Amino acid sequence: MAMHSPLEGLRVIDLTQAMAGPMASMLLGDLGAEIIKVEPPSGDQTRSWAPPYINGMSAYFLSANRNKRSIVLDLKSEGGKEVLGRLVRTADVLIENFRPGTLAKLGFDYETVRGINPEIIYCSLSGYGQSGPQKNWPGYDLTVLASSGLMSINGEEGRPPVKFGVPIADITSGMFADIAIMSALYERKESGEGQYIDMSMLDGNFMILTHQAFSYFATGKNPKKLGSAHSSISPYQVFEASDGYIAIAVGTEKLWGEFCRCIDREDLIANPLFASNVERVRNRDDLVPELNRTFASTPVAQLFDKLRKAGIPAAPINTVGDAVNNEQIKQREMVTEISAPYGEIPMLGTPFKLSRTPGKIRKAPPMLGEDTGDILKSLNFTQEEIEKMKSAGAINKDVKNDVK
Repeated sequence: MAMHSPLEGLRVIDLTQAMAGPMASMLLGDLGAEIIKVEPPSGDQTRSWAPPYINGMSAYFLSANRNKRSIVLDLKSEGGKEVLGRLVRTADVLIENFRPGTLAKLGFDYETVRGINPEIIYCSLSGYGQSGPQKNWPGYDLTVLASSGLMSINGEEGRPPVKFGVPIADITSGMFADIAIMSALYERKESGEGQYIDMSMLDGNFMILTHQAFSYFATGKNPKKLGSAHSSISPYQVFEASDGYIAIAVGTEKLWGEFCRCIDREDLIANPLFASNVERVRNRDDLVPELNRTFASTPVAQLFDKLRKAGIPAAPINTVGDAVNNEQIKQREMVTEISAPYGEIPMLGTPFKLSRTPGKIRKAPPMLGEDTGDILKSLNFTQEEIEKMKSAGAINKDVKNDVK
């Protein structure tokens, strides 16, 4: 029996750039949806977010744009608007991350698009949402992290706030958008109607505060920055061994006893300062230095082996290179290669391990406008109309190759 993808037959118009929107559409593409990436003549801005390059393509762009077809449209031109209008008629989903009001000026706000296609799911993904006093603020990962409260609890006490090493506010927003989109598609099966999704990066990342927000509700005090430590569990953080760092998570009282015996510190079990998790959290400043002294003469590999055999959750701090070459990552096929017009490129695997309809990587990230001609022909534009749009600058004049 042929293996299908769960979202096969779904057409998504992707009017997004940067990371949040492209991540949302890419994940839908992994699950089988046809993604038509509509780019301006200058291309998605991340095509120029470089170096580094892989085979001349921006590594950043490659990370969020597989399983997509690229068409170049100038949406300020009549020809570009005509093409987008035809695409809308054929689509199930439209995702955009322009500033609020921009698509309305171009004639493609939700009400207009719904008039063309009443069943379409229209997702606006913006930094601060389509309503409220900050709706027109430009929103990027960094500013949303700052606004949400997340950055205030990231880092170490007494040191400046830090962002995460990847655009986590963008990535989580893309995931929230996908949950909303698939929920709307599921509901459409019953109602037969599309709907509008107002997806705010701030909303999603404010929700990610989770227990830290509830800590504020409970105490009226802002949570402190704890570096790698957990606000409500101890020991649960990174510790320093003789030649590097190791993460150790002692999440239960049973594990605490086993942990102390494993590291030959049974005296800690009898210490009233550490008698329960509540006491260990209160007395973290006494416990952590004690454990760091215990680990100071032991190499990471030896300490990890000892903890692992005792069933204590622990892991060395892998570099990105370590993770890429990790045998578990390889066994799970989370690093692979794919052929593209610009050569063989490495690619992260898909996390969607469904038993019958797993995610697939079918197409490498596209060169700018490489599918314009095929998409226009599928929309029944004649060669004469295509040439006219080329002359007017409404579409790319050729299949532009943005390889450096």
